[in-house]
Formats: sequence, structure tokens, C-alpha cells
Amino acid sequence: MTETRKLAAILVSDVVGYSRLAGQDEERLLARLRALRSDVIDPTIAVHRGRVVKRTGDGAIVEFRSAVDAVRCAIEVQDAMVERNAGVPEDRRIVFRIGVHVGDVVEESDGDLMGDAVNIAARLEGVAAPGAICLSEDAYRQVKARLDLAVTDMGETRLKHIAEPIRTYALHVGAPGAAKGSTPAVKPAEPAKPSIAVLAFQNMSGDPEQEYFSDGITEDVITELSKIGGLLVIARNSSFAYKGKAVDIRTVGRELGVRSVLEGSIRRAGGRVRITAQLIEAETGGHLWAERFDRELSDIFAVQDEVTRRIVDALKIKLSPGEATRLGEVETTSSKAHDFFLAGREFLFAPTRDRESFDRSIDLFAKATVEDPGYGEPHAGVAFAHLLNWQHHWTDDWSRSLDSAERSISPALEKSPQSAFVHYIAAIFFFWNKDLDRSAAEADAALDLSPNYANALITRSLACIYRGEPLAAVPYIQQGLRLDPATKRFYLHFLGSAYLLAGDYRTAATVFRERIQLSPKTDFSRAFLAVALGHLGEAAEAQQVWRELKEINPDYSFEDHLARLPFRNPADAVGMREGLAKAGIEI
Repeated sequence: MTETRKLAAILVSDVVGYSRLAGQDEERLLARLRALRSDVIDPTIAVHRGRVVKRTGDGAIVEFRSAVDAVRCAIEVQDAMVERNAGVPEDRRIVFRIGVHVGDVVEESDGDLMGDAVNIAARLEGVAAPGAICLSEDAYRQVKARLDLAVTDMGETRLKHIAEPIRTYALHVGAPGAAKGSTPAVKPAEPAKPSIAVLAFQNMSGDPEQEYFSDGITEDVITELSKIGGLLVIARNSSFAYKGKAVDIRTVGRELGVRSVLEGSIRRAGGRVRITAQLIEAETGGHLWAERFDRELSDIFAVQDEVTRRIVDALKIKLSPGEATRLGEVETTSSKAHDFFLAGREFLFAPTRDRESFDRSIDLFAKATVEDPGYGEPHAGVAFAHLLNWQHHWTDDWSRSLDSAERSISPALEKSPQSAFVHYIAAIFFFWNKDLDRSAAEADAALDLSPNYANALITRSLACIYRGEPLAAVPYIQQGLRLDPATKRFYLHFLGSAYLLAGDYRTAATVFRERIQLSPKTDFSRAFLAVALGHLGEAAEAQQVWRELKEINPDYSFEDHLARLPFRNPADAVGMREGLAKAGIEI
């Protein structure tokens, strides 16, 4: 087989979330992709003198004579997809990532291309944000003087299986003024698809000790609804912010950006439970559906499933076959095991966490597994308790908590592989265990099962940030914030971290300042703000921020902080230290 070596511009594209889309309706997806190729992609490639080298199931490798042709083609395709997706529900949109690189390739006699240039372009596509284009420095150098581009310098990026870091640039399509230094959008526009907030069900049992049960059932309903890709579901943290308050449903709808609100009450007495639920149109306050359920406590799972399906019917949501199957699936048939799990979970997610909540949650999860040894979610609860202990040092043996968590993660995954909660906890464990690829895979598994899982979105963003793809984290953070606006103060730290490690120090500083306004006692965000200010040459402000940090937490150690973070690229941690050094801050 003869070979020809030459210089070429390589474009690699891929569909975001292809497996999820295929799971909804594979035949329809393939038909849509064929139509896109014939109507949009292939004609655009031809206009810019490109040659399709290879098609994959959900993407392509395309060769161009110049970087200008490749980038123009990429921009036109992405612009066209914005138009094609207008009015399409978010969960059914076809969105591309695109990477472009210029380099040496080897063309074989059958037209196939080999070499690092192809591999680099493919890796660039992997770090591009959904709907965006990622350029290598070589490609950007050739186009920056000839094309009017809004880009973000992502800095030196370590690409998987590529020996040396490569400077990369994120090309923003359809976002005028999104150049480096601009303030990022942190709240995406309200989607066209149906949206709902589930308010905390009122405990009508007359016993405050039953509060965990009403809260737990509410969260179970949120969890079930979150499995539906065609429905935007507000996270528990934000919907529970209204608990115990007299609120106007229309106000809730405006503040959370939803079209409908579910409210209700729960009364448990003896072996029976009464649940009332009403679905309300947020704009008008009118009722869409209301019903009361009087059942045996052992029927609680059937009631939850019925409530979910009535909401789906009332909102006229069409379920994919996979979603229809997943609704109503339960991880245990034991109401006693489930009750122990709800109580243990409530301690873990309470506003105040301490040694007592750790001990009580461990005990309750153990009781759940005694009632049902095949129930995996309590094992995940135990793992999460140990992960919290590893962070907060509640016990004398906290340093062994990662090992304890690992012993619970394995049975959790084995016993409940279809639980988004289990995969989410596994993603956290692997993040702190510094296995970022496995963490990303577990977060993806959680999101495949529950597209509205805000916590899993944030955990997925962390894998991007610390394995050298910081700007790829931004869309995950934005979507998480859309689902959970009440916890904006936490999301801003992650968003600032992404821009900080991408080298966009001005934007990072803006985000961290906002975070500090919302959380005045934060030490972590002050440390990172000082780093950004040091790189910006604003030493006086950086030193003032550092003094504030030390007043808040005199024992804070920047080196201990960095040591816990799973930087894949040691240069990222070096850059953090350099920021403080430039500000004259000794650590």
C-alpha cells in the first residue's frame, strides 16, 4: 500500500449525547442525521472544498486544503444547527462538537488519513463545548488574521494520548461579544419544553419526626420526573427553598423559571398513608390536575409511580420507550428498607452536617440493607457518608474514609446499576480518588438515567476542569445552575475554577467576586480569586483578599488545598502557585 505525506487541515465532528438520543428513537435519529448530511453538512463541505475521509456513526473526519476553509465550514455547520434546532425540545436537539487542527498527515492509497494531525483534531473535538469549535494553536494562527472570530484562549491543554500539551482556542458560534474577558452567562434561557418545580410536600402526620418521610417521598417524585428528558425538573435544593413559607405559585414559577408547580401533603398513620397532590399552571395559578391517594404503606411505590404518570399525562409529555420503562422501576420492594434509606438520606443532605449526622446515617443505611440485602442505594449512602467524613474530618480515622467508601461503592453499583443516585456517588468517589475518567463515566451514566440530575452535572463539570478541559465544564455548570438556581453560590466557585484554569483570569475574578458576595465566609473562593488577581497584576487587591481569607480561617493551607484536588496536569497546580507568587503572597 502506497503512502503520501502532506500538510492538511483536519476537521473532526461528533454528536453530543449520541447514545442518549439513540436510546430515545434510534431509527428517527438516523433519519435526521441522513437528512442533515444531505441538506446541510455535505453541501457545506463541498462549498469549502473539503473531502470526507471517514464517517463514524455520529460524526466525521474531513480534510481541507486550508485552515480557513475548515473553520469557515465548521462555523457554517454550527450556525445552521442553531437554526435547525430552533423549536426542537432540548433533549432531542442534534448538537455537534467540532475540532480543527493543521498538521502533517499520511494519506494511504485508499484515501484514508493517518498521523498525529488526525489524532489531535479528534482530541480537540472531545474538549469542545457542545455547539462550539475547538481550534489548535496551529489552526488559529492561520485564520486569526483572515476571519473575524470571537474566541477564548483555553491555554495549554493536555489532550488524551497526546504527549505534549497543546494551546487551544474555543471558537464561539452565534454568540456575539463572547470573546475572552466577557462575563459568562450563568443562567440559560428558559427552554421550550415543559418545566416543573416540586415543592416539599407538607407533613400532615402531626409528628415532626415524620418530616423525613414527607421530604423523602417528595424527593422520590423529583427523582422519577428527572428521568424524563422532555421535562425540565428543578432540583430539590431550589424547590425546597420555599418549604414552610406562604408563597404564591405564580411567584415560584417566575423565580424558578417553570411553567408548572406540584404541591401536596402526606399523612402517615399506622400502616396507611394519604397523599394529596395538585399540579398548578404557574402563570395563571389554575389547576391542571389534582387527586388524593389513600393506600397501604406497602403501596407507596405504586402511588409514586401513579403521581408521576398523571403529571406526564397532564403536561402532554411523550415518553421515549426507555423512559417509559424506567418510570416506576424501584430499587427495593421493601417499604421498611426504603423508609430507613429515606431517613438516612435526609441526614446526609441536611443543611447542617456533623459527626452525629454521619453516625446516624450509617446506622440507618445498615438497617436498610438488613431489611433488603439486594438494595444498592443504602450502600451508596454509606459511601457518601464516608466521603463527607474524608472532607470534614469528623472521626479520628477520617484519613481511611476513601477506603471505606470504596468498599461500599462496589456493592452499590452491583446491586443497583440502574440508580442515578448510585452512579452519582460513584462519580464523587472516583473524583476524590483522582480517577477522573472513571468519575466522568459514572457522572455520564447518572445523566443517561436522569438528564435533570443537577448534582451529576456539577460532578461531570469537575472531571472536565481537573483533567485539562476547563471550558468544556461550562455548559454542564450552566445547565446545573438552570436546574438548581438556589445554590448559585456553590456553582459560581466551579464556574470561576473553570475560567481560572482556562487562563481567563479576568472572567474568573469576576465570577469569584460574585461568589464571595453570596458566601461572605468562603475561604476556597478567596484563595482562587487571589490567584486570578496575581496573574492579572493586581497584587494589592490579591493581598487584601488573602488577609480576609486568613481572618476567616487562620488554619487554611493553600498547599493542602491543592494536594486534595485531582489535577491531571501538574502544570495547572504550578500555575495556581505562580498566581500567588506574582501577588507577593507567600504560602
